[in-house]
Amino acid sequence: MGKIGYARVSTTDQDLSLQLAALTAAGCGVIRSEKITGSTVTGRAELRTVLDFIGNGDTLVVTRIDRLARSLGDLQDIVRELKAKGASLVATEQPIDTGTAAGKAFLDMLGVFAEFETNLRRERQMEGIAKAKAAGVYKGGKTRIAADEVRRLAGEGMGPSAIARQLGIGRASVYRLLSPGKAISQDDRRPPDVPS
Repeated sequence: MGKIGYARVSTTDQDLSLQLAALTAAGCGVIRSEKITGSTVTGRAELRTVLDFIGNGDTLVVTRIDRLARSLGDLQDIVRELKAKGASLVATEQPIDTGTAAGKAFLDMLGVFAEFETNLRRERQMEGIAKAKAAGVYKGGKTRIAADEVRRLAGEGMGPSAIARQLGIGRASVYRLLSPGKAISQDDRRPPDVPS
């Protein structure tokens, strides 16, 4: 019967130290951590390791449930997997202990609110994009490139390096947008730091 800690932050520039300290103080003998989005469980190798390793009588400890999952479905799947293995879930900053009926009910409520918050954030983002488009100032993500403009410039004889410079994008993006059959000159194969 051991305590296994799991810590997560969404981006590489975020710090795990507060979570790690809290998990250590909670008595976790093993702590796994990762820097990856919590919007899905896909690709979260450290979480998968914990869930594969945890056994009967063990407790998975997190600081808050949003460190574990951002969607109610994922959270419920994790809790079901823990229960099937005879393990429980505890959060150090929230009154969650799936070993008790009250703790399980509170977990379900927090899961609903975490998913609701994620959905609200997504709606606000979409509203902001719609307003920016209406005002004519939306530029989109860095990967949104006018393929027609790239092809037009290439059709005028401009090479990929020059197109990339003119449009302020990477040469790899230009190559992706050009038709596969288009011949690329040797001059356009130079590294980006070598001027044409």
